[in-house]
Amino acid sequence: MVKRLIRNCLALACLCVSHWCLAEATLNIEGLSGEVQDNVDVYLSAIPEEDYSTSLRFQSQIEDDITQALRAMGYYHPILSFTVDKEEQELNVTVELGEPITIKELDIEVTGEAKDDPAFKALLDKSPLKVGARLNHGQYDALKSDIRNLALKHGYFEGDFSMARLEVAPDLNQAFVRLHYSSGFRYHFGPIKISGSQIEEDRVRSVIPFEQGDPYLASDVGQLNQNLSSTDWFSTVYVEPDLSQVGQGNHELPMTIQLAPQSKHQIETGIGVSTDVGVRGKLAWKRPWLNAQGHSFDSSFELSKPEQQVVVGYKIPLEDVLKEFYRIQYGMKYLDNNDTISFESSLGLERHWELDSGWHRTVFIRLLNEDFKQGIQDDRFTMLLPGISYSKTRSRGGAMPMWGDKQSITLEYGDEALLSQARVLRVQGHSAWIRSLGRNHRGLFRVNGSANFTESVFNLPPSLRFFAGGDNNLRGYKYESISPKDSKGKLTGAKYMVTSSLEYQYRVYGNWWLATFVDYGDAWNETPQWKTGTGFGVRWASPVGPVRLDLGFALDAEEGQDQYQIHFGLGPEL
Repeated sequence: MVKRLIRNCLALACLCVSHWCLAEATLNIEGLSGEVQDNVDVYLSAIPEEDYSTSLRFQSQIEDDITQALRAMGYYHPILSFTVDKEEQELNVTVELGEPITIKELDIEVTGEAKDDPAFKALLDKSPLKVGARLNHGQYDALKSDIRNLALKHGYFEGDFSMARLEVAPDLNQAFVRLHYSSGFRYHFGPIKISGSQIEEDRVRSVIPFEQGDPYLASDVGQLNQNLSSTDWFSTVYVEPDLSQVGQGNHELPMTIQLAPQSKHQIETGIGVSTDVGVRGKLAWKRPWLNAQGHSFDSSFELSKPEQQVVVGYKIPLEDVLKEFYRIQYGMKYLDNNDTISFESSLGLERHWELDSGWHRTVFIRLLNEDFKQGIQDDRFTMLLPGISYSKTRSRGGAMPMWGDKQSITLEYGDEALLSQARVLRVQGHSAWIRSLGRNHRGLFRVNGSANFTESVFNLPPSLRFFAGGDNNLRGYKYESISPKDSKGKLTGAKYMVTSSLEYQYRVYGNWWLATFVDYGDAWNETPQWKTGTGFGVRWASPVGPVRLDLGFALDAEEGQDQYQIHFGLGPEL
């Protein structure tokens, strides 16, 4: 009895050890590559690793899974060979793919109104299903799905396949694809009903990107949702076609827009830090709609050690409320930084256009009054500056885009005959580019050029002069520390400024990047003395934008100036 019990225990122990060894088996597959190997990996990924073994049962399961995966890729005659290394607990599989199934006949037909729809022609043209190509079941299923989805997006709500068949003759290594789709009639946008809006209906209708009778497009419905949300007038936006009309004989779909007013008051607070201005606090109060015409009011208060600023604005939308509007703005700012002490107030009137080309055009006039002490100069100036600006921004990839660019140019003019202290033509240009290679390599290039064409820089207040250096300018140099100096060695500000930056970033893990950079530029009156800053840093792609920490070295620092600066900042790169 005791001996039998011992034998049973030993047998149970052997079974446990055997099971543990089988669980540690390694599977090696040879003879596959590219998308074929990827598809096999997908099929095998459903098998838990603890089930791996060298047993005949597991070999049979592996053979079935690999065969199914290869058939899906057009290989119906694979030959699989198995070898087992018991010492290493390895199962080795060698796969010979054999001759693939190729498409002998491609019978794809679209009838109905979709027959002449360019979107369907483009879809079929780009399909990888071609006569002579290797059969891929996934591509066949994808084309069927794409045809259905495109039909729904383009308003062919009664469409269906009259034939959808994939025929395979394995002995001939041939496949026959037959897809016949009858789209029926295309539906059009019908009457539009708006409810729940506190804004005049004609203002709301101005953002609708289609008219009654236009062919239905799901993208137009999505654009309407986005347009209504972009007005900031509504807390809830709901746009829906009345699909109950499908099949009723009327090929117009009534559209329903249900809206709910945005809250009348919005308050935002924030705190940030950068090495340029230190800790910065912000309070913003906004009224997104004031009346039925959609006028709005906004204000912001920003506080930091060198700068305190308040800005209030009033926006008046025009007939095309998203693309054209007036803005009246008043601001006050106190600055105490380096050799500048200034208190300025400004009143501006702006007319804005969003052009079809993507450029934003602004024509403006601003009245600037500034009481200041700049170096040894102590004065008070008034300037009336009409001007025009153009800007355009493109980006893809969220708060830290992997592709994007921004261009802007601003022209302003002041004249003694037009209430200005001096005659001046101001030109400011900015260009920034972000490009990437793969997912881990990212490059950033910026160049800024500014000029005051005037007799003397001392005829301008400090806010119109140029200073270089800082987080977003010439890193390695103190914030706004680069400019010509007066007879006592105090900064005066410059008539001209050009700065550029070239930066390379490499993703080390997740949202963390390493960066290295070179900055080059100067601010001058007569002749530039170009300065270079270089260094390295860390980037974190936070949900609200990139957080930057840099160590910059000033290669052309003057005697007595710091040779390096630590720069920290948060905000968009474009």
